[in-house]
Amino acid sequence: MKLGLIVRRSLRQHALSTSVTAASIALGAGLLMAVWMVKEQAGRTFSNTNTGYDAVLGARGSKLQLVLNAVFHLEASPGNLRWADYEAIRSHPSVALAVPLAMGDNYRGWRIVGTLPEFFTQTVLDASGRRFRLAEGRWFDPTLREAVVGSFAARRLGLKVGDEFQPYHGLEFDEQAQHEESYVVVGVLEPSNTPADRVLWIPLEGVQWMGGHDPKAATEISATLVKLKSGGAAGFQLDQLYNKQGERLTFAWPISAVVSELFGKLAWFDRVLTLVAWLVVLVAMGSIMAGIHNSMHERRRELAILRALGAHRWIVSAAVLLEAAAIAALGATGGYMVCGVILVVVRGIIQAETGVVLEGLTWDPVLVLAPASMIALGALAGLLPALQAYRTNVAENLVPHS
Repeated sequence: MKLGLIVRRSLRQHALSTSVTAASIALGAGLLMAVWMVKEQAGRTFSNTNTGYDAVLGARGSKLQLVLNAVFHLEASPGNLRWADYEAIRSHPSVALAVPLAMGDNYRGWRIVGTLPEFFTQTVLDASGRRFRLAEGRWFDPTLREAVVGSFAARRLGLKVGDEFQPYHGLEFDEQAQHEESYVVVGVLEPSNTPADRVLWIPLEGVQWMGGHDPKAATEISATLVKLKSGGAAGFQLDQLYNKQGERLTFAWPISAVVSELFGKLAWFDRVLTLVAWLVVLVAMGSIMAGIHNSMHERRRELAILRALGAHRWIVSAAVLLEAAAIAALGATGGYMVCGVILVVVRGIIQAETGVVLEGLTWDPVLVLAPASMIALGALAGLLPALQAYRTNVAENLVPHS
């Protein structure tokens, strides 16, 4: 008698319990795969997302806060630095490009950042030489009240070339804090999959001279993005100059190492989610064992009939093991769908909050290892019921019930 036929018949007879248990396994397997892939992709993507720069120079404070503010446009600025500080690092022989940033305003919750046209025209986003490009319009004139809007911000705000907007003071949207100045959108960026997609970019002087700002703002900036001419030697030299010898400014270098520090601090959260996923899986495996074990009483006569028809006891016990593994396999297969849904949701949230785009459902060894582990655990959960089936007494269980 074929094993497959026995297993299929049993799964149909216990369709409800099979479906519930498989759904539990799918949830656990999907969560496990998604947590791992989000952790790996986020760490890799955020560490490589430096918008073409090696370091950030800012006020004395946390390197991580400085990078989150200047590169990812999260957090508040740790303070300002003088224009003379920008000119000093711009003219340093080890620096290839230095671009100032001025922050402190928003438009309906979306950050407004002041900068120079060089940010768009001279920034190289990655090793392939990719640069910022316009989907429509032109770059702003640094002497006029004009703006270039990131692709994601433009889509969410419904802004297009020719539209006007009035900034609001502060990083949080407050309808009572609207500035009198208005800016006209002259360009919209093509998607760059960087934090720049979430920003409304205006001329540096626009932020510095915005009405209601402290008069000192006209001679200060929030941070400076720095591109080095050479690698580690130049970075080490400037690190010594600003962080070791100086006491007023912070040189956050390299950006990737600073971002890695963030993920190191969040490692505990990944471990908690992974633990939750495994607990869900273990509960589901317990359901497999309990479900098959509890049904063994009603299956005894059925198993005895199979034995009487010539099925060896090894065949019968193997069918029980295969049934447990099949339930786990059904759940593991459904786990891919759960994983895909979680990745789509998380990918959208991360893009909306940071502008960084994760890869989504791409090849990773966990896509094989996690389902294989589910199936192995499922078969393990079927060992006890399989042993019961092996020990089924044919003569006793063929006697009709009175």
